[in-house]
Amino acid sequence: MLKSGDPAPEFELPSTDLEMMTSGEFKGKKNLVLYFYPKDDTPGCTLEAIEFSDLLAQFQAQETDVVGVSRDNCHSHGDFRDKHGLTIRLLADTDGVLCHAYGVWREKEAHGVKRMGILRSSFIIDRQGVVRHALYDVKPKGHAAQVLALVRAL
Repeated sequence: MLKSGDPAPEFELPSTDLEMMTSGEFKGKKNLVLYFYPKDDTPGCTLEAIEFSDLLAQFQAQETDVVGVSRDNCHSHGDFRDKHGLTIRLLADTDGVLCHAYGVWREKEAHGVKRMGILRSSFIIDRQGVVRHALYDVKPKGHAAQVLALVRAL
């Protein structure tokens, strides 16, 4: 598990529009909220994405970008974005490399059944590429506002 003060794992992943995004785009320029969610267009993930989108202008006023990551593909991300009018960028980690690097690919249990999946988690990364906050196993409702408060305190 990552913790405050750790260097943020670097990434290069395709976005919803099939454009490659790298962690280097933010270094020295902006803070980054990288949040991991289990699945496009599910109730909790939709709520969380909408809340982050609704607060995006306030994050940007803090020189911070917000990017969501799941193992869904770019096409699924595009449908999700368009259906709910999302303004945040979404990255497709279809092979799970970034999920493993951030320690969010975990065994989960629901209704007595164990399976592997993404543990809903968020990371606030400063301009130098250092993790300032690592928030594991978060609840979607109100989480974006909690993250915004932490960003404002940087």
